Amino acid sequence: MDIDFAKSDGLVPAIVQDRTSGEVLMLGYMNRAALEATFATGNTTFFSRSRNRLWTKGESSGHTLKAREVLLDCDADTILVRVDALGPGACHEGYRSCFYRRLEAGGEAREASARVFDPAAVYGRASEPRGAADARGAAR
Repeated sequence: MDIDFAKSDGLVPAIVQDRTSGEVLMLGYMNRAALEATFATGNTTFFSRSRNRLWTKGESSGHTLKAREVLLDCDADTILVRVDALGPGACHEGYRSCFYRRLEAGGEAREASARVFDPAAVYGRASEPRGAADARGAAR
């Protein structure tokens, strides 16, 4: 692989895009092992910085991201994974995309799309403000 994992301490950003609609669903990070697992299983796998381990999207929700194509940017330091999203949403807060808020010129973030599933029903807990789960080391 010609990916520059060394540039960012062994991790590269991995943008996840719906293969059919083109919608950006999420951003995660991959190390070499996560990328190899993605190719080996077809399930998009990331390296969790907060848990310091590999995790496969959907392992707790069942909302998997089937990798169909992996592209590398011109600097060889960012990956784009085109996926078939199997499940109602990719966001742990209940939205189809993690990019569900529009940032206004004044800096305020406003919800730009509706929830597509109840995170409490999927994860067994109420949705928390962004960062709270990561601060506790909780799984997403």
